[in-house]
Amino acid sequence: MKKLLIGVMWLGLTAAALFVLHSCTKDDPANPNDYVNSWILENMKEAYYWTDKIPTSPNKALEPDPFFKSLLNKPDDRFSWIQENYQELLKTLQGVNKEAGYEFALYYSDNTQVNVMAQVLYVKKQSPAELAGLKRGDLIDQINGTQLAVSNYQTLLQQISETHTITYRPYNFVSNTTGAAKTISLTTVEYAENPNYLDKVITVNNRKIGYFVYTLFSTGPTSTSTQYNTEMDAVFERFKSAGITDLVVDLRFNSGGAETATVNLASLIGKGVDNTKVFAKRQYNANVTQQILNDPDLGSSFLSTKFTNKSQNVGNLLRNNRVYILTGPRTASASELLINGLRPFMDVYLIGSKTLGKNVGSVSIYEQNNPKNTWGMQPIVVKSFNSLDQSNYGNGFTPNQTDADNGAQLPLGDTSERLLSLAISHITSSGRVAPQTEVLGALVAHSFDVKKRNSDLVIGSKILD
Repeated sequence: MKKLLIGVMWLGLTAAALFVLHSCTKDDPANPNDYVNSWILENMKEAYYWTDKIPTSPNKALEPDPFFKSLLNKPDDRFSWIQENYQELLKTLQGVNKEAGYEFALYYSDNTQVNVMAQVLYVKKQSPAELAGLKRGDLIDQINGTQLAVSNYQTLLQQISETHTITYRPYNFVSNTTGAAKTISLTTVEYAENPNYLDKVITVNNRKIGYFVYTLFSTGPTSTSTQYNTEMDAVFERFKSAGITDLVVDLRFNSGGAETATVNLASLIGKGVDNTKVFAKRQYNANVTQQILNDPDLGSSFLSTKFTNKSQNVGNLLRNNRVYILTGPRTASASELLINGLRPFMDVYLIGSKTLGKNVGSVSIYEQNNPKNTWGMQPIVVKSFNSLDQSNYGNGFTPNQTDADNGAQLPLGDTSERLLSLAISHITSSGRVAPQTEVLGALVAHSFDVKKRNSDLVIGSKILD
């Protein structure tokens, strides 16, 4: 019997405590997958949110990836996943990926819906993509010399984790035109993304608007680091010192991260919140719930998360007790947890696209230093509620102002940038909104999707193998 100490994680959300799962698998020489599959099955029965839906006699002769998938409760479970290298899985959760440093959305190129093109959403600082001159708004037509199409984009997106070429048309936001196509080579590196992408104070009329672009809920480049949270605190200290009257948090590109980072941000925003107020509640399966209640180190307090005391909190400065959040179709998980957790305390005004819809979280399960098992899995184990016991966002949050945001992309922080201009217009009641130009075709996929799976590309609620 071997005990496994597992850090309680959410697919996108990280809790601060730990609990113990067990492993007592045996070798079967006739089935080389027996050890790993027995480990998968045992831990899934123990922790999986839908444990009562696991098949009674799953086929343990399958390879670990398809075996894991055979246990999932479809269609309710859109998010559980497994990866052959647990160390790579853990790095991904901290925002560390092998990449060139740019994110993009894929749209249909025309009405035939045969070809697609990628529009750069943002370029990461000091990344190979930034050093190569790639910018937000640039349009990519080819990867490794192959035209992006509906029939091949999944395969081509899998290639961008290695050094690759792109053929793109640079976007000039001053003239609203695209230049001649050029081809560049992009080297990939192991890149740790700092989520505190941009902060500035925008003064319009008599309003001081704090604008914060946050791309990933991560406390730091490693699981024990608090670097990014400390930097986030400094951002809000600057906002507070400037005397902001309004706050716009841009989560268009944020598909999740650590719960501790989520609580940190919520505690900097909410009015009247402190360490006595509940930010979120957790619901596990009956077995895990009982283990938690019986554990003297956890107990019932583990089933809820509270805000923290933050001297940098700006809640009392915000007019109409309102925060503006910019959203996109891949705004998910911890981003939605933030929205849901703040709603009992303030008006959360959403602008952009309907969010993905993920009110459940997962746990990282793996064996350390066991040569027989390098796999790591991220099964759904918990459902999230706010302090009012609300969890009705499984289909996403619908914005107060809906905008597809699929036109020409101005630099982030530019007051004429589409979604930011909508927020400024609502804040100032000016009615002046930047026009939506060069509207592209329907959204097909996101580069974010690749980072969520090792071999599967998830498009909304549909898994494409």
